[in-house]
Amino acid sequence: MTEETGMAEHLHDEEPHEYRRSIPERFERRIQMSVPERHNDKLRALVAAANADDELYGLWLAANVNAIERLGMTDHGPVHVKIVMNIATRLLRLLVDGGVEPSIVRNYEMGQDDAEVVVAAASLLHDVGMAIHRTDHESYSLFIARERLGSLLSGIYDTRTAAIVKAETLHAIIAHRSDGRPLTIEAGVVRVADALDMAKGRSRIPFAAGSTSIHSLSAAAVESVHIEHGENKPVRLRIELSNSAGVFQLDQLFREKLAGSGLEPYLELEANIDGEGEKRLFQEFRL
Repeated sequence: MTEETGMAEHLHDEEPHEYRRSIPERFERRIQMSVPERHNDKLRALVAAANADDELYGLWLAANVNAIERLGMTDHGPVHVKIVMNIATRLLRLLVDGGVEPSIVRNYEMGQDDAEVVVAAASLLHDVGMAIHRTDHESYSLFIARERLGSLLSGIYDTRTAAIVKAETLHAIIAHRSDGRPLTIEAGVVRVADALDMAKGRSRIPFAAGSTSIHSLSAAAVESVHIEHGENKPVRLRIELSNSAGVFQLDQLFREKLAGSGLEPYLELEANIDGEGEKRLFQEFRL
């Protein structure tokens, strides 16, 4: 998986027609977490700890069973969190390259490597509360994440520093909810990254089940997501659509996630509609 395209690549997760698999069978198809580490030893240790955590993987599976098999929603399991982690890490690095200072650097004089740990950890844990219930799952994610972070960060930070990293991570988790108010760059990154898991094949379960709402039709129109250096801003999001219905996914649903994220001044979004000669360019979201 490359840093440029890996986060938008379709990764195969549990298919909805294979519901009655046992726990050992589900674990046999275990998805390994990975992200371009760029010599960040702390990030490498975090990802290794996540891959060794059977309880965390079980919670991801339970979250996906609730989401896909019981509620008919899209993937909220290990493939989703892996994609979000890669998108979030890519976004953060582009922002830093563009001169944006992560909040943990500004407020605590820590490093970019620590900011990457925060966005990666929050990405891995942001939806784990779905294992309990969809309603208010962000709040449930908090108390599960607080427990898991103890082991995930063990050996990476001393007690004092770990307390700060945990707090920053928990803030990023709760701030990704629809009415969340990110107070840090890292939290804004996780919120936007969660919304960008929309590439081809990622939102088609309701559509395949027969839904023809504008939500399912627009989601099915998103072919690929590219996260690049921007021309006028640090980050350009280039979205390839198969038809103009996909504009709804961006102008309505993505706009809601971007609004209040704190990243509005730093992102430009371009949507290209293949085969129709259409082009949409949102230089700014003004909300």
